[in-house]
Amino acid sequence: MKQRLLNILFWSVISAAFIGPGTVATAASAGAGFGYTLIWALIFSTAACYILQEASARITAVSGMNLGVAMRKEYGSSLPSKWVIGLALAAILSGCAAFEAGNILGAVAGLSLISGGIPVPVIVLTIGVIAALLLWKGTVQQIAKLLGGIVALMGICFLITALMIPHDLSAIFSDGMIPTIPTGSEILVLGLIGTTVVPYNIFLGSGLKHAQSSSEMKLSLGIAIGLGGLISIAILLTGTAITGDFTFEKLSSTLSNQLGGFSSFLLGIGLFGAGLSSTLTAALAASITAKSLLSNKTNAQAWADNGLRFRSVWISVLGIGLLFGMMELQPVPVIILAQALNGIILPVIAVILFLLMNNNRVLPGQHQNGTVLNLLTGIVVWLTILIGLTNLLRALSRITEFDIPDQTVITVISVIIFLIVIVPVLKKSVGVRSEQNQ
Repeated sequence: MKQRLLNILFWSVISAAFIGPGTVATAASAGAGFGYTLIWALIFSTAACYILQEASARITAVSGMNLGVAMRKEYGSSLPSKWVIGLALAAILSGCAAFEAGNILGAVAGLSLISGGIPVPVIVLTIGVIAALLLWKGTVQQIAKLLGGIVALMGICFLITALMIPHDLSAIFSDGMIPTIPTGSEILVLGLIGTTVVPYNIFLGSGLKHAQSSSEMKLSLGIAIGLGGLISIAILLTGTAITGDFTFEKLSSTLSNQLGGFSSFLLGIGLFGAGLSSTLTAALAASITAKSLLSNKTNAQAWADNGLRFRSVWISVLGIGLLFGMMELQPVPVIILAQALNGIILPVIAVILFLLMNNNRVLPGQHQNGTVLNLLTGIVVWLTILIGLTNLLRALSRITEFDIPDQTVITVISVIIFLIVIVPVLKKSVGVRSEQNQ
């Protein structure tokens, strides 16, 4: 039982990665603007996250290759594949660096809700020093377990806060569990899914070394991600305490008036935990991604956890976040670039992962996706195309100021792209299975 709890704690690094200040703001905004009606989107996004994370971790557990190594082995020889690998690296590193400032400022916002008298630069510098020391002194496994503890504390704070607010249980099940998209919530629904399913998390989960069996990994990962989804739902329920436009200050004030100052304290601790954990995971994920895509036998030492190249990546990501955090600015141009690049690379990574899960050179037949899992993965792949296309168009719109097409048009385009991509994948999958059965 103790080992099981440690395994769950270890995989909670994935929850720590996707529950950041952005997720807190998005989920709370969903509760504030639409009540319980978007709970289903969080349940769905949690399931989608598990499908991709389990596939990525299964490759490592069965083959001994992380996702980056498997990509290079199968697709790294051709020029287009090298471009894809380079694009993946650029997208993930720029994304981690761009959003690191938001993670740090989210942690600052959490502490400010508790005590507003400390200057922001002092808090930012303190968070940076703590994060740097943890990343420098700790191993990846130690940091993963520490993050699990932070997620547990964060989860307790948000769960207690959500439970303190009166709720209509029948409305939660009648309104929240049936998929509906109220008018005006389309982008918010994609945001709830997009903040949970992100490219660097897929590499992060694949790059974590462990001694767990495949079955133990699946169970522990499922529980850890499920608890992360429960925390996200608790954040949404907390957001229902307010109406109209959401801000952390407005939510804190509302909770204090309704439930007392203790609820505001819990909100501040939870938000600080979300910011600090995402600050660590963004920097760590950037290094793990770079290591998986760039390391080889000749430079293995430099890419070790305490190696120069590994450390230089997370130092750069953390440094950029601290720079913008000290100035109390969001690096908007870099965020736009990150959104555009991630809009391209997320569906590409999802499709490559889909291919690898049906490739007998990577996984033996008994460990490959079955029909049902392929169907579920296909749905998730289509969602990544929809989210990626939407984010890409939004980013381009902010640069060129052209009008974004209606979401219905974007959805139709994403279906067409999905069919163009997925038909060859399915044909190849059927062909491989036919060969195996002969």
